[in-house]
Amino acid sequence: MDAEILLWIQEHLRSDMLMPVMQFLTHLGDTAFIWIGMAAVFFLFKKARTTGLQMLAALLGSLVINNMILKNLAARVRPYETVEGLRLLIEKQPDWSFPSGHAASSFAAAAVIWLNYGKNGRAALVLAGLIAFSRLYVGVHYPTDVLFGAADGMLIGWAAVQGTEWLRRRYFVKRKEL
Repeated sequence: MDAEILLWIQEHLRSDMLMPVMQFLTHLGDTAFIWIGMAAVFFLFKKARTTGLQMLAALLGSLVINNMILKNLAARVRPYETVEGLRLLIEKQPDWSFPSGHAASSFAAAAVIWLNYGKNGRAALVLAGLIAFSRLYVGVHYPTDVLFGAADGMLIGWAAVQGTEWLRRRYFVKRKEL
């Protein structure tokens, strides 16, 4: 079914007009470039520094869990290597397919923004979704790679927010003496 979805995207959604847009979106997620940049912007504002810190924690968690551990455990070959007729729209990727690191890091960072800013953070989730979908569009991931990466990333983002809040309460908030 994964292969059929990729071939359907190739047959019905790919176009000369969308191709450069999707290539641009997919490269926004390279090395979490866009999300690290956003975290840096959050660090510029005193009231938003915690969000920047949480984003970096989520991105680091995603890197370790997804790119260093899960990809090597699953060792899933990229779809352009196995799906007959699938055309690759960007360069071959140097690592394994499962899970999608782009989807995981994007949703980890976007979840942090959304959890901190509610409705105002929805644009980050939309951007994460576009980056994740672009991985299917350009032919470097199976849908299950992207879905797992997105879910896993949301969980990692939530854990980063909860973990930093726990540390703040535990070590940095002055307690009233009874």
